[in-house]
Amino acid sequence: MVRKKGSVILCGAFLFVAWNALLLLYLWGRPPIGRLGEGGGAEPGGKEEWGMSKGKEGQINLAGEVIRLAEEVEIQLETQKKLLKQIESHRAVWARQKDVGKRDDTDDTKEVKEEVVHWPSKPPLLLKDSLDDRAQTEVQHTKKPIPAVAPDSQLQHKFIEIKEEVVENNKLATSVASPEVIIPILVIACDRVTVKRSLDRLIQYRPSSQLYPIIVSQDCGHADTARVIGSYGDQVTHISQPDLSDIRVRPEHRKFQGYYKIARHYRWALNQVFNTFSQSTVVIVEDDLEVAPDFFEYFRALYPILRSDPTLWCVSAWNDNGRDALVDPSKAELLYRTDFFPGLGWMLLKEMWDELEPKWPLAFWDDWMRQPEQRKDRSCIRPEISRTITFGRKGVSLGQFFDQYLRYIKLNTQFVPFTKQNLSYLLKEKYDEKFIKEVYSVPLVKIEELQQGGNLRGPGPYRVQYSSRDSFKVFARNLGVMDDLKSGVPRTGYRGIVSFLYRGRRVFLAPPEGWMQYDISWS
Repeated sequence: MVRKKGSVILCGAFLFVAWNALLLLYLWGRPPIGRLGEGGGAEPGGKEEWGMSKGKEGQINLAGEVIRLAEEVEIQLETQKKLLKQIESHRAVWARQKDVGKRDDTDDTKEVKEEVVHWPSKPPLLLKDSLDDRAQTEVQHTKKPIPAVAPDSQLQHKFIEIKEEVVENNKLATSVASPEVIIPILVIACDRVTVKRSLDRLIQYRPSSQLYPIIVSQDCGHADTARVIGSYGDQVTHISQPDLSDIRVRPEHRKFQGYYKIARHYRWALNQVFNTFSQSTVVIVEDDLEVAPDFFEYFRALYPILRSDPTLWCVSAWNDNGRDALVDPSKAELLYRTDFFPGLGWMLLKEMWDELEPKWPLAFWDDWMRQPEQRKDRSCIRPEISRTITFGRKGVSLGQFFDQYLRYIKLNTQFVPFTKQNLSYLLKEKYDEKFIKEVYSVPLVKIEELQQGGNLRGPGPYRVQYSSRDSFKVFARNLGVMDDLKSGVPRTGYRGIVSFLYRGRRVFLAPPEGWMQYDISWS
């Protein structure tokens, strides 16, 4: 660029000198000018030549010719002046461009980087016909290019535009995901032909096949299940896990062979979504889950929250304590942070998968996710009323918890327009202050008072305090919530607090005020 601008200036200077030289040669060799009206001008052999006219008429002609020549010179000088101005402007632009280039590598880039601008780009299309003409939107960290030639005022205007877009992106991060963001749904399937129930609801409630492509990843090689999936044609994309072999395990883990295969399948399927199909996020459901009418709305609204808050690592559609009697049916829009990884319909970002995939476990992946080494004090978002329910009693867990808890989980039926709500209250800085203040400002009561209820006035909320693993489990059982802990974290717990309804009253089952961290020995 520098050599190109320099050559332009040298060329301009050369033209200026050449122009003057040609003008002098022209004037020097100009032939005599004849008198007006005689001989048609200054032709060779004319009777009157330059400077030879006599008397008054000759003097008048000579003065006229001098004036005419002066006018011609003036015109030529104006032309040269314009040429000089053009050369000077090019030189100034070149100098300013060099200065902008230096600032671009120092002060201005620092300013832009400090703002952290997120610009959407268009990633590859996903899968055969499901996204023929639609492009994805991935959030990348880039900087808006500066035009090659721009006056100072234009440069300032560009940087103002960058700052304005930073503000807009910050607003986007806590409000609504761009409608162009593609959120694929990954259905983990095996040998259940009842996957049809799950797919029917997904397709029924899906607002757009382009924005929510459904990928069904099948393990097990079960032919009847494959036929069911294939019957949906191009409404879904069917992929098959290629490795169906048994996994070598310790003798005492032979009965857990299914858990090993599930972990292997999850790893393969997520690598397909993120690495083969180049997606930026995914919502994972299993073949025994039925979704709510606002399932897609829920995840689209929470995508920017998950993207913008580093203290979050997933969004789940599931409430472990979501039984009908434990949730408030009038608060379908209510959302919480939770330290317990819920699963059962959850959103994951590619950046998080890049962190988890290298150390992905051989088995029991969900409990592995709940370990402190993976969670790293990060939380998930979960709803008051579940956006998924499970209908699969038969599975590798042999119906564990299903008959006692899972079959009674309430599925939301009221469509909540989450994308039109301000969900920034879920960001950690805002949420913690309000939630902790609310929990520890409500009346502290004994569990017997709740059970009898006669001395309590109003719908609550009330707080029941536990101080040990055993007291938590006793209170949880008596109040009807799940009493198991994983790595010391109770189901749905946030900072040790479990929120639910008991006989129509809001209750917080909470540790003493000033809670610091979970005790892994409580598991």
